[in-house]
Amino acid sequence: MIVVLDFGNTNQKAAIYDGEQLIRLDQYDRLDLPLLKDILEEFPQIREGIVSSVVHCPQSIKKYLKNRLSFFIELTSRTPVPLVNRYKTPGSLGKDRLACAVAASCLFKGTPSLVINAGTCITYDLVNAKNEYLGGAISPGIRMRLKAMHTFTGKLPLVHLRDPGSVIGSDTRDSMLSGAVNGAVAEVRSMIQQYRKLEPNLQVILSGGDMEYLDKLLKIRTFAFPNIVMVGLKHILEYNLQYAS
Repeated sequence: MIVVLDFGNTNQKAAIYDGEQLIRLDQYDRLDLPLLKDILEEFPQIREGIVSSVVHCPQSIKKYLKNRLSFFIELTSRTPVPLVNRYKTPGSLGKDRLACAVAASCLFKGTPSLVINAGTCITYDLVNAKNEYLGGAISPGIRMRLKAMHTFTGKLPLVHLRDPGSVIGSDTRDSMLSGAVNGAVAEVRSMIQQYRKLEPNLQVILSGGDMEYLDKLLKIRTFAFPNIVMVGLKHILEYNLQYAS
């Protein structure tokens, strides 16, 4: 059994896998050491683990994992991964984006794949048929768009994300919702079209906390895959286990 930890911008997650089976997935506002100890004490069979962080991961957690597990890695730009990374600045590449690309390369071997991860930001990550990660794009996520309208104007309210219901907003809040959600959908649809001009046989994978809003309105065939970052991290850990043996 293995443990996969992801310290993201919005949430922090812990996943337990037994082979290919996801046994448990927990999401926290803040994952601290006592919580992690409780999880691992419940699963004493866990012997390997990986942690990825785009924010701060407490040193106490990394120290505990190094002592508790027989094999532990922290994902960095130097960690071996099962694809060729063509990104010009690998040190600045978000670890979540790299994990998405790895998951796509393992799920759809030999097929060009675009992972669209709709979270704090909407990220686009392209893997070609040669198993090369080429890069992609980053734009504001839906919630970030709503928050930005409130923050950078004098009178627009803070609106919480929900289904806008219609493209026509009948009041200010609904107008902001329509602009944020339908604007993001139009962006994603256009981006898919542009990537498909480059890769006609493109497989599109949709993931992230806000994917339901995009999936409902896109009306484009995509492969919906929640928690794709965790899947990618799992494959990176397994690759390094094989690499180390």
